[in-house]
Amino acid sequence: MLRGTFILTVATFLSKFLGLIFVVPFTALVGDKGNYLYSFAYTPYSIILSLATMGVPLAVSKFVSKYNAIGDYATGRRLFKSGLKIMTITGILGFVILYLFAPVIARLSSGQGSDFADVVSVIRVISVALIIVPAMSLIRGYFQGYQSMGPTALSQVIEQLVRIIFILISAFLVMVIFHGSVLTAVELATFAAFVGAFFGLLILIGYWRKRKSHLDAYVAQSTVQSNMSLSEMYRELIAYAIPFVAVGIAMNLYQAIDQLTSKHYLSIYQHYSHNELVSIIANLMMNDQKLVMIPVSLATALALSVVPSVTKSYAEGNRDEVQKKTTQALQLVLFLTIPAAAGMSILGYMIYGMLYDVNGIIIGGHILRWYAPTALLFALFSVTASILQGINMQKVTIFSLLVGVLIKLILNPLFMMWFGMVGPILATNVGYIASVFINMVAITRTTGYQYGFIAKRFLLISIFTVVMLIVVKIVLLLTGGTIPKSLLHGAVVSIISVILGGGVFALLSFRSGLARQILGNRIPFIGRFMK
Repeated sequence: MLRGTFILTVATFLSKFLGLIFVVPFTALVGDKGNYLYSFAYTPYSIILSLATMGVPLAVSKFVSKYNAIGDYATGRRLFKSGLKIMTITGILGFVILYLFAPVIARLSSGQGSDFADVVSVIRVISVALIIVPAMSLIRGYFQGYQSMGPTALSQVIEQLVRIIFILISAFLVMVIFHGSVLTAVELATFAAFVGAFFGLLILIGYWRKRKSHLDAYVAQSTVQSNMSLSEMYRELIAYAIPFVAVGIAMNLYQAIDQLTSKHYLSIYQHYSHNELVSIIANLMMNDQKLVMIPVSLATALALSVVPSVTKSYAEGNRDEVQKKTTQALQLVLFLTIPAAAGMSILGYMIYGMLYDVNGIIIGGHILRWYAPTALLFALFSVTASILQGINMQKVTIFSLLVGVLIKLILNPLFMMWFGMVGPILATNVGYIASVFINMVAITRTTGYQYGFIAKRFLLISIFTVVMLIVVKIVLLLTGGTIPKSLLHGAVVSIISVILGGGVFALLSFRSGLARQILGNRIPFIGRFMK
């Protein structure tokens, strides 16, 4: 379990990291206009993809693992063969829906303005990827059901790597070599989703050919025959899948609401120009959002390595172990996310100027300063939702998500009227706070978990974070303020601030014993450092 978790954690984080890194050169090539179009394509694509795959990888892995455990390897194979056909059909259906309804989505998102035809075009280009991605998801889930995480990990990384290389090369050729249009560059960038998925699928096919005889031997040795009908198999699979879909689609739903409402209400209430709206939306949904997800992906990847064992402890009726592992997951998220989010917030202008463009820093840096603390809420929702899945309270996750999305939908127009460009961020925060609160109450009611200890941890981590922020603020005052004068200035100040501020936080955490209590022996040098 630990080996598989480690492999998937590394692969997931590497994929997320690659997904962030490409934004910097891509933004330099296509600007806010390109990111604006790119984000309008990816949000509906991600939602349709989540619905088309229906949480297939995790649900199939759970299904196959369950029946393999009782010696019924044949049932998992039947699901695999039938599922490939179903996933191919749903993929084609998703492609047709997204392609045909692209004008409707574009009209809802950007209105009938000058960008309408461009948005329609990029949505239709990216829809092609839906044809093969669902089937690829099912193959990954089947391998995971055999506790084989390598195929999923390698195919994810190759898919992302090929996608990014294709994006950057095509954008460079279009914009620099051939002096083409931003639209052409973005169309090729969205088509990269299909190219990356194709290479990811090739990796999985290679694994299948290599391991087929080994897997066939398992099927031949089946000692139990469940004789389930296909309808029974899919009912059970869907029951597993829906909660996974809810967690996976959460961020996309929030972004979809911003996509559908931001341009309209910001132009009405705040009278931003078209160029300002393009920059705001590009940062809300692409540039700054990618940065915010760095601490989220790191914290949740590490914390979720604790969560799978919650299922085992709960099934055995060991509530003490459930509470202990819940504490481990929650305090790990707080320890990693609070200082990272706070540091990113206070350095918002510097980081934006270092990575993107000092010319657009007034909007981009301002949004990043407000957006960064949201990372803590993203991480807490993911972890509490996973804990609920471990204790068989999946329905609560769906309910809490719907409550959060409804709050977001109601507050978005009001907050944009009151708070301008940061209104969507504040509405997102309120929605996630409601969802996390519901999840935490459900955990308490089911397991008897009390949050007193976590509250003390939160207070101590917050105190150390405040000291860190004071150090960073002093660095900013000594180096000319919060807004960089150039990319080099932003880079130098950001690096110095991270080294000094992060060093102070680490020193306080180590010397107080907090780091050892939270991380234990996960990081070998802690013991030597303390000595």
